[in-house]
Amino acid sequence: MNYTLTQIPERTTKPRQSGLTMVMDKGLSLREVEDFLSTSAGYADIVKLGWATSFVTPNLKEKLSIYKEANIPVYFGGTLFEAFVIRNQFDEYRKLLDQYGMQYAEVSDGSIEMTQDEKCEYIRQLATQVTVLSEVGSKDEAKIIPPYKWIQLMKAELQAGAWKVIGEAREGGTVGLFRSSGEVRQGLVEEILTQIPFESILWEAPQKEQQVWFVKLLGANVNLGNIAPHEVIPLETIRLGLRGDTFMHFLTKN
Repeated sequence: MNYTLTQIPERTTKPRQSGLTMVMDKGLSLREVEDFLSTSAGYADIVKLGWATSFVTPNLKEKLSIYKEANIPVYFGGTLFEAFVIRNQFDEYRKLLDQYGMQYAEVSDGSIEMTQDEKCEYIRQLATQVTVLSEVGSKDEAKIIPPYKWIQLMKAELQAGAWKVIGEAREGGTVGLFRSSGEVRQGLVEEILTQIPFESILWEAPQKEQQVWFVKLLGANVNLGNIAPHEVIPLETIRLGLRGDTFMHFLTKN
């Protein structure tokens, strides 16, 4: 930090298991990646190349190399995994991970139908090869999954070998954990937390109001994802109580 302030919440340090900031790269250029890392590498823990953007991203190997030099892990979005699975190309997907030297992978079923047993088997297989993040929730805003089902799925996927389970929200933050307005489904989140440790969940929260809500509920070291590159530093100030939305939250009451 550039100067000293008292009553700043303690942040975990990298490489961290909680307090993660997962950044969504939706097609940054090589120069944009370099610019992003020059300011935010210290606050970004892992980068997702959104949905299947890696399929059409120019200079993909060069981009991955830049992130690697900054010691920031990268993984392909879950939609790419689903695109391979629905085409019966799972083995090719595993080879792709090796080809690009990926250390992480996302398993999701937000766009295709998959039984819980099938999904857990994919997790088990990939967990022998890479660190797995498993996404729970649907990309269909009309499909409402009851809380008990979220809990059941999260438990099963963690037991199958997922490092973290991701609460689905899409890049816009308007499905899954959230209503179409972006409002948090508060009862859903609170019920999930009665059974799943908060350190094991990475909440997709692309909107500022959503980030504020989770920081107020779970503190500075909540895991948050789908953060736009230009929002990483603003999010860190939210975590530290240095933005108006959380300004009073961490101050000692006299």
